[in-house]
Amino acid sequence: MGEWTLADMPEQEGRRVVITGANSGLGEQMALALGAAGAQVTLACRNVEKAQRVADAIGRTATVAPLDLADLASVRAFADGFDGADVLINNAGVMAVPQARTADGFEMQIGTNFLGHFALTGLILDRISDRVVTLSSLMHKRARLNIDDLNWESRRYSRWTAYGDSKLADLMFALELAARLGGAGSAKYSLAAHPGYAATELQGHTETPFEWVMKLGNLTPIAQSPAAGALPALFAATSPHAANGEYYGPNGFGELRGAPAVVGRRRAADDRELRNRLWDKATELTGVDIAV
Repeated sequence: MGEWTLADMPEQEGRRVVITGANSGLGEQMALALGAAGAQVTLACRNVEKAQRVADAIGRTATVAPLDLADLASVRAFADGFDGADVLINNAGVMAVPQARTADGFEMQIGTNFLGHFALTGLILDRISDRVVTLSSLMHKRARLNIDDLNWESRRYSRWTAYGDSKLADLMFALELAARLGGAGSAKYSLAAHPGYAATELQGHTETPFEWVMKLGNLTPIAQSPAAGALPALFAATSPHAANGEYYGPNGFGELRGAPAVVGRRRAADDRELRNRLWDKATELTGVDIAV
């Protein structure tokens, strides 16, 4: 695909895009780029005040809708008022936060990053015409996903492992959705992306000493800007060359930075039996049965 940049992004006039967590960081950069290219962008966010500031910067083609992925009632309310879009970008997330529970009793990271997006996608998939892009992370390679204990009720909590679990679950979901869409003969795509190492606010809520290491890393050439980190997801969301079931990330050393490219993934992500078990568990926990 070469060194893909925003200059290569197709004109988005007439296209509608929903981005979760678009009030800051990667989501904000996606919204700004898509709005500048002519797309009608819905910023689906928990913090609507911050999201409105981003929408104001984009202009009349941007709207804000309240969405708290840590509360399935909020997800259902958003879905009830949703009137359709070409693209859904499942971007919102929390990283390595202290142990906490969502409104529905899920471990906060698996609940927000994965189960919330699983429910959202399932509830509005019939009104998404083109593609779904789900954000994973390099940390998916550090996961120890236990499908029988997604909510950390039987294990000693590890915030970094829980984060990795949620990002592996996101990747597995994106790939399984792609397989099911393809198997059904659907024209819709499901793709996954990760930003590499991007300097965002996501790294400021871990309440651990490692947080200071990440903040220092943000000041070095290792870290990409949020705008650069958003490129793999933007490629997946807009490029006619992006393929169903692919996983995109930076093409540089260690996938930390660089232009969008197809990147590697944990072998577990390609295990259909494991993916189906995760899908069934998510269906059970959220009460959302995704019809493909």
